Amino acid sequence: MKLSPRDAPAYFARPDPDKTGLLIYGEDAMRVALKRQQVIAALIGPEGETEMRLTRLLGGDLRKDPAMLLDAVKAQSFFPGPRVAFVEDAADGLAKPVAAALEDWQPGDAQIIVTAGALKATSALRKLFEGHKTAYAVGIYNDPPSRAEIEADLARSGLREVDRSAMDALTALARTLDPGDFRQTVEKVALYKLGDTAPLTPTEVALCAPSSTEAAVDEVLNVVAEGRTAEIGPVMARLQAQGSNAVTLVIMAIRHFRALYAAASDPGGPAQGIARARPPIFGPRREVMQRQAQGWGMTKLEMALGVLTDTDLELRSAGQHAPTMALVERAFIRLSMLARR
Repeated sequence: MKLSPRDAPAYFARPDPDKTGLLIYGEDAMRVALKRQQVIAALIGPEGETEMRLTRLLGGDLRKDPAMLLDAVKAQSFFPGPRVAFVEDAADGLAKPVAAALEDWQPGDAQIIVTAGALKATSALRKLFEGHKTAYAVGIYNDPPSRAEIEADLARSGLREVDRSAMDALTALARTLDPGDFRQTVEKVALYKLGDTAPLTPTEVALCAPSSTEAAVDEVLNVVAEGRTAEIGPVMARLQAQGSNAVTLVIMAIRHFRALYAAASDPGGPAQGIARARPPIFGPRREVMQRQAQGWGMTKLEMALGVLTDTDLELRSAGQHAPTMALVERAFIRLSMLARR
């Protein structure tokens, strides 16, 4: 049976122990691994692996010995409780041994959990689980986590009192970080709030959020776009100390101003333009860029893109001898002064 993306989060949190198995597939291995961990923990509990109620099989090992999975499904543990036979990194070549295990499965056997990379609709493994009456197949896509998923992550970490603005900050953070980094951030927040019954605040989220060069680049681009010329020097000095590359900075600036230009030139206005941006722009950054697009307008944004393109060409020129970061800073100062006209 197919498990829809809408129903998947609820099932991952409370999987049916009487089902035969579950296939989780997707191109992002970290996202797939996190969901698999959640399902297995919900099925066998925190002591399941210690009590030998979890059998792990690598796809490569199962290819060499196809009987391993059925043996794991039928094996009994010394400890009572539900069991899981987990196959990692499966592919269509394992469809036959997995099909045999699904066919011979009986109530009381270990539930079969299989993970795989991206699978096409014609995949034998997908068809096997999607066509089974008591097994599920679910695809994990690279969409940002929903608010409900974030709330579930917080609850599992012991955080139930969360200020609304703090939740907004976490939602924005979840859309910019990799799944593993976001999970680590939630755990860091939970440790920070250990023993503190006061609601989580945006300031506390910011304190626990990972600092990165990308965040500093976003900061300097906002400084430039908002005409805060005096702040450019200190931010550029920090970026240079972090080892930022001048060409990379210009490329990211061009990307930022192109997004502003697309929004400003949208027939429905900047708000519609930002909403249609690809990749999508989320959280507080969306409002900031909408405001910037409205303030600049198409004409000035065309001029800004011209300045950045000229700077990019100058940086890549074989005859260029000036300090590269100085050239970028000069271009940013020109843009910030243009923003104030």
